[in-house]
Amino acid sequence: MSITRRDFLKIAAVTGGTVAATTPAIKSVLALGRKPASLPQFVPTTCEMCFWRCGAIAKVVDGKVVKLDGNPIHPNSRGKLCARGHGGIGLLYDPDRLKTPLINTGARGEGKFKKVSWDEALGFVADKMKKIKEKYGAESVALLTHGTISTYFMHLLQAFGSPNFAMPSFALCRGARGVAFEVTFGEDVGNPERLDLQNSKAIVLMGSHLGENAHNSQCQEFAEAVGKGATVIVLDPRFSTAAGKAKYWLPIKPATDLAILLAWINLIISEGLYDKEYVAKYTNGFNEVAQAVKEYTPEWAEKETDIPARLIVETARVLGKNKPNVLIHPGRHTAWYADNVQRQRAVAILTAILGSYGRPGGIYLNPKKKLEPVFLSEKDYPDHKPAMNKGKYPFAGEEGVTHEIVRTTLTEEPYPIKAWFITGTNIMKAMPNQKDTINAVKKLDLLVAVDMMPYDGVMLADVVLPECTYLERHDDFFTVKERSFGISIRQPVVQPMYDTKPGWWIAKELGKRLGLEEFFPWNTFEDFLKMKAQTWGIDYSELAKKGYIDFPESAKPYIASGEDYKFKTHSGKIELYSRELKEKGFDPVPKYTKHSQPSEGWFRLIYGRAPVHTFSRTTNNPSLWELMEENVAWVNAKVAKKMGLKNGEYIVLVNQDGVKSNKVRAKVTERIRPDCIYLVHGFDSTSKLLHRAYKRGADDQQLITKYDIDPISGSVGMRVNFVKITKEV
Repeated sequence: MSITRRDFLKIAAVTGGTVAATTPAIKSVLALGRKPASLPQFVPTTCEMCFWRCGAIAKVVDGKVVKLDGNPIHPNSRGKLCARGHGGIGLLYDPDRLKTPLINTGARGEGKFKKVSWDEALGFVADKMKKIKEKYGAESVALLTHGTISTYFMHLLQAFGSPNFAMPSFALCRGARGVAFEVTFGEDVGNPERLDLQNSKAIVLMGSHLGENAHNSQCQEFAEAVGKGATVIVLDPRFSTAAGKAKYWLPIKPATDLAILLAWINLIISEGLYDKEYVAKYTNGFNEVAQAVKEYTPEWAEKETDIPARLIVETARVLGKNKPNVLIHPGRHTAWYADNVQRQRAVAILTAILGSYGRPGGIYLNPKKKLEPVFLSEKDYPDHKPAMNKGKYPFAGEEGVTHEIVRTTLTEEPYPIKAWFITGTNIMKAMPNQKDTINAVKKLDLLVAVDMMPYDGVMLADVVLPECTYLERHDDFFTVKERSFGISIRQPVVQPMYDTKPGWWIAKELGKRLGLEEFFPWNTFEDFLKMKAQTWGIDYSELAKKGYIDFPESAKPYIASGEDYKFKTHSGKIELYSRELKEKGFDPVPKYTKHSQPSEGWFRLIYGRAPVHTFSRTTNNPSLWELMEENVAWVNAKVAKKMGLKNGEYIVLVNQDGVKSNKVRAKVTERIRPDCIYLVHGFDSTSKLLHRAYKRGADDQQLITKYDIDPISGSVGMRVNFVKITKEV
């Protein structure tokens, strides 16, 4: 029986408006035929609605999650969750969730599946894997993965005998940044990034859309910095949310960011605005850099970037004036062009000469806490053929290079790839040139998808294994490296719904069928976590109760005055001039490279994120879909007027290879350069099982048929596609 508004008013009249906490209210509810709710339980866990992994507290009533809040003691959330974090309930109760194992009964990609038991599904996969291993070798099974499930399936794959896995997070996101900072400072800036925003006096954002990417703690600190009067400089062809907080919005011509960075470095050095003491004590190669950047004057940069020389000079002086409390935001998605590493190297060099690394308001130091490594098993992995997942790129990271998996599958060089596992990633929305992905899939003998939702990539699978959501499972501990070191726990707040299973269980059970039981020596994952906690001297019950444990003694965010700090480079100093790059045949100091620009009637396709969605993974979420049902195409107002295009009118985008987008509404605005079109990433699902997301908006990835590759890292350059507008919908 439901309570109407009239019933509610009657109850309120009896109880004086206090419904939940008084005896009369309970009596009134019972009189209406409803049972009183049990007392709520509050269960801490770790969010997985994006990679920020905030601490969350679930409010559970009668076995149902009714609210999610940020854990106030967790540094990534600080008591707050973004819209996506609150959308965890929408994921949990999405009626479109995968509910049972499936085996494909039609042509691959046709979407015809039959429901099967876990035993049948896992047996089918294990049998196929054994046959592939016997015919081609274990290394012919590859893994494309993302998220916490990666741990278990990387372990399974290596136990099986294959070293071939790759994550979109490297080549398609932050890999170039990691390489650039590692060769300069000896380590990356972390994940999440160790940015001391709250103490910054000047902040530079280059295509980093704070407030739209919803990086929780960074957004909170950015707001604090703005509130304290920090000068914000935004380089972006689009007037982003962050640009609305900036003193300087520099609508830079796309593909010229490196020009303004080199001009800033030149000016800061030539005018003596750099941190002389810091540079002398902690860096190598300053003179070489000073000589190499002399040609990059503000006047030269103006011609490249469309930014007036006077503003380049003025903003450089702002940085010099506020050193060392300056943050040149290193960004996250850095997969733009073929010179990604060198662009990020310029960011690192600028950070260093301003004395901002290891200083308040810049990039703080990595907290140190020594913990004994604890592995899923003590058994050594079997020998295997050399991995091909890093390709020919000398600085490719341990996360692998996704397009090398695709290339090897297509070419069968250096050896065949005949099976893919895809876990926690939507391959059709993550990787460029969807045609290559489809053709690679056609060459496989087996494609297994492990996920929670029937995403586009899942629909290509031969076997679908449904993972339960993060609110229904344990996962490995998360090490949190903010200003101090901490440990965060993920634990189930409700039991798994439907016939879904945790990723660790799926990997373990498949391992059993492959004869790999000894690699999974624990009964439940909680057993493994308790053993790990005991090894580390952590009270597991306290961690489960609080959700997060901090080690305050590990906090040392800044280099002390006069300290003889050693960086993790070969020399122990910051490598402004990189001998490591030079030894591999690359420029030791970044040089400017030109990139093609769109011709008349064409526009560079740029893309980004929305604060209510995580890539394509939330576009079907019932809670978040209501906030943003589809994306729009940002079109400059002058361009729209010339074309007779009205705001809200449907258009179609056609790229340089003739690929057409789904229809998408035009957002006519002055907040974007005339030579650009902007889309929020992740829309226009082709999966008919996603009833809210299906064919809503335009898919930017569909239009990214062309891409460049950074020769240093293997990072992909995806902002090299041009589109034109047609009204033919």
